[in-house]
Amino acid sequence: MSFIDRLRAAERRNDSLLCVGLDPDPARFPDTWRGDVSRIADFCRAIVDATADLVLAFKPQIAYFSAFGAEDQLEQVIAHIRRAAPGVPVILDAKRGDIGATAELYAREAFERYDADAVTLSPFMGWDSVEPYVRSPDRGVFLLCRTSNAGGDDLQARRLADVAGQPRLYEHLAHLAQTQWNPSGQTGLVVGATYPAEIARVRELAPTVPLLIPGVGAQGGDAQATVQAGWRPGAPIAVNSSRAVLYASAGADFAAAARRAADATRRQLNAAKPTA
Repeated sequence: MSFIDRLRAAERRNDSLLCVGLDPDPARFPDTWRGDVSRIADFCRAIVDATADLVLAFKPQIAYFSAFGAEDQLEQVIAHIRRAAPGVPVILDAKRGDIGATAELYAREAFERYDADAVTLSPFMGWDSVEPYVRSPDRGVFLLCRTSNAGGDDLQARRLADVAGQPRLYEHLAHLAQTQWNPSGQTGLVVGATYPAEIARVRELAPTVPLLIPGVGAQGGDAQATVQAGWRPGAPIAVNSSRAVLYASAGADFAAAARRAADATRRQLNAAKPTA
């Protein structure tokens, strides 16, 4: 199965649009584990076990592992996802953006070392920075397009004077992801839940690509507006929530609390699907 097929299958099987981001911060671990870097994998495994039937994807953020020299624990976490939730895709949030041999090695890191189903990329060095990742027809990429941070306006909202119609940069990226930057049909886009009007515009320009949508939960994105703007039958969206799920409790019940938070968000997202 291709990445998008796996994503669609997980959406149907778990009746979910929710992606749980795995951003393990030892300073926020439950009491007995707090500050203990060696517990990163244990913490993530507990979250996976508690939410595996509620999500359509997991999204480990590589910096939360590599900053602590815990790349081996990231490998363990992904291997655990394969065992505990074998039908749930793994999106490696790495935001790589280099070219040439370096990009090829980053692609090997994502797809061979970590066995991720998809990876996030920064496309601002152009097609050269994307092409090495789309050679595998069964793996996916998500290109940063209209991100949830306010500083995204600095570049993403600027108009391109030398492109017909003078689209904004994020609009041009959406068009590329739908067309020539999508040779294997596995290219998606990252759009922030804090900008629902822009999600709708991206969906207009890229009607079939998957969207990875961070910003619901701790960042304040509106779940209903997000789903109504981005979800279409057959065009999957993965609405990410990290901190609101991971740190729903600081006590020994953290996994049970994470499950409750994930299920509440899942239900909220499902209720927002357009009916017509």
